[in-house]
Order: sequence, then C-alpha cells, then structure tokens
Amino acid sequence: MKKIIKTDNAPKPIGPYNQAVIAGNYLFISGQIALNPKSGDLIVNCIEDETKQVMENLKAILSEASLTFENVVKTTIFLSSMDNFKSVNEIYGSYLKDETAPARETVEVSKLPVGVNVEISMIAIL
Repeated sequence: MKKIIKTDNAPKPIGPYNQAVIAGNYLFISGQIALNPKSGDLIVNCIEDETKQVMENLKAILSEASLTFENVVKTTIFLSSMDNFKSVNEIYGSYLKDETAPARETVEVSKLPVGVNVEISMIAIL
C-alpha cells in the first residue's frame, strides 16, 4: 500500500505526480523547485533565494508527514550548473545537522523544468 502526501504549504505538482508518497517505512519526495506555494511565483532571481525556497518546500512536505530533515536518508540535487554548487551546498547544509545528514549526490544536468537552476528530491524514513 501507498499513501499520498499533499500540502498547500508546498507547490502543487506541475505534472502527473504527487508531492510525496509513503511506501512501507519510507517517504519519497518528488523533486522540488523554487515555486512559492502561496503566490505561485517562480523564484530564480538568485541561487541562494532559489535554494532556500526549494528547502522550505521540502520542509513543508516533511512536516505534513510529521517528519523533519533528520528523517531524510537520501537526497539528490540537480543543478543547471556546477558553478552554483558552493552556494547551493551552503543553503542546503544550513537545514541539516552534520551528525544526521543524509547520503547525497549532486549532478549537473543540461536543463531543469521551467528554467530553474536547482531541483532537490529526498527519501526519508518514517
């Protein structure tokens, strides 16, 4: 069985997928981009603000499932340019504790949805 997780505190999906799905003891969070869930505005003015909005969207989904970043066991970060790695890493890291940080990979891709510069997905344990 699976359970769908939805919250108005994160952007609605822009395609045929859900914000997150619980399957077994895991929460699988779809890749989040910097859409402000309240205004619907896309935040791409600077990579720091963009990353912060992505992390806030992830935080809202985790919260809806009664979880925190400490429950996250795996993260995937997609960047439009590795030139943004340092800035994204600093903002991303500010949401985590070193002792409970998840496994992670960061990859540069040729293009991301709606022209964003960063997309992050997560897997958390219940």
